[in-house]
Parts: sequence; structure tokens; C-alpha cells
Amino acid sequence: MNNERIKEILLDLEQPSIDFTVTQTGKESKRVNGFYKPDTHEIYIHNLNLKTDNELIYTAIHEYTHHLMTILKQESDPSYGKACKVHTQEFWAKFGDLLHLAEDKGYYSIGWESNEELKNLTQDIKENYLTKNGQLMQEFGKKLARAMELCKEANIRYEDYIDRVLCLPRKSELEIRKIGAVEVNPSIGFENMKVVASVKKKDERQAVEQQFVEGGKSPASVREMMKQQNAKARGEDPKIKLEREKTRLEKTIAQLTQRLEYVEESLASM
Repeated sequence: MNNERIKEILLDLEQPSIDFTVTQTGKESKRVNGFYKPDTHEIYIHNLNLKTDNELIYTAIHEYTHHLMTILKQESDPSYGKACKVHTQEFWAKFGDLLHLAEDKGYYSIGWESNEELKNLTQDIKENYLTKNGQLMQEFGKKLARAMELCKEANIRYEDYIDRVLCLPRKSELEIRKIGAVEVNPSIGFENMKVVASVKKKDERQAVEQQFVEGGKSPASVREMMKQQNAKARGEDPKIKLEREKTRLEKTIAQLTQRLEYVEESLASM
């Protein structure tokens, strides 16, 4: 597959407001399969790392996601892609959406179902590990809730019981107890059950669960969807959000400057 065809496929997934180039380096790299230059909007793919066109398209979509996110984010944050984290939850959600679209259009296929051993192993993992672990953690949550009741009846501090008897981190205890308190499909696995259980309203909780069960969405995609829905519900203005971040950054800079002055003074007196 040549560079022109790769670019043609990427453009069919989404049209960007800024043009870009695709270059297969003809090289092999032990570090990365590809990279993106935000200053010049260039996508580079180390095609000798990749054995099939399917792998090539996967890498190309990954780097194209960087291009699309850079265009979007640099409107409000010029440092995006240069001096800040780029593999964010929002990035992985966008990447997942583009992969789904590429599959729908026939440009890419994950292909796990065509490997009989992997297909059987996947079924084993889902049924005997994800689902069973989800069921076990659901029961665990109910046991913890009962332990809390018994501690209260006996005038025992539940926090101390959790800390020093069960030796559970409090955050983990709360998450486990939450999934025991609501109806969640254990087939989606414990980690995804925690995401669903964190939603307060039953109908919204069921909608999130369906994204995992039927939508085949990645955890990052579902979390990002929830984040955007919450922001929309709060009527969150992007300008206000940036102003708040600016205030936080200014406060952090002031604190670090003060700390730097103290360290410099301490060093000078030694």
C-alpha cells in the first residue's frame, strides 16, 4: 500500500481543516511503529515494523488521530503536541471511534475471530475470567456492605476494620461496595463494572452498560462519552474551563517559584 492510498483512506474517515502528509520511512524501529510531527503536520510510519496492510492502517489511524487532536486542541492550547501529554483519554476515545469507522468501511479488521485458537481463548477469558470475576466482586461488594452494618451495630469503626483487618485500600473498598449495591452485568468485567456503578441514575447506568455490552466501546471511549455528557449537563463553557485552568496554573507557578527561592536561599547559606 502506497502513501497516497493511506492518505486517501484517512481522509475518507474524517476530513481535517489542515492538510497533512503520510510517509513510509522504509525503516524498522524498536521504539515506535510511527510518529507525528505537530509543527509540520507530517505522519511517518516505520513500515518495516509491520507485516500486513491491516497493521499499516492501524498505525496510520493512530498517527492520524494525533493530527486531528492537534488541530482541535491547539485552538485553545498552543502547547498541545509539544509540551503536554497527548495520549489522553480523549485521544484514545477518538482513536477508538476512527477504528470503528475504518472497520465499518472495510479498511481495517482486528481479525481475532479468524484465528480459531484465539477465538476459543477469547471465549474462555470472557466466560471464565471476566464474567466470573465480575460475579465474585459483586458478591464481595455485598459482603462488605454487610460487614459495614455489623461494625455499626457493634460500635466498631468500619474504617479501622477496612484499614487494619481486611487491609483494603479505602478507594478499592468503596468501588467494590458500589458494584454490590446496584445491578450491573458482570460479563463486562470488574473494571468496567466500576464505571457503570459510578453512574447514579438507573436509566443512565443502563445506557452506559449497553455501550460495553452491545456497542463494543473501549473503556476510554465510554469514560470520555460520560465526561462530555456531564459537561453538557452542567452547561460548562469552554472559555470558563480554560480560565479556571489558567487560575490553577498561575497558583501552581507561584507556589513553585516560592519553593525555588527557598531552595536557592538554603543552598546559598550552606
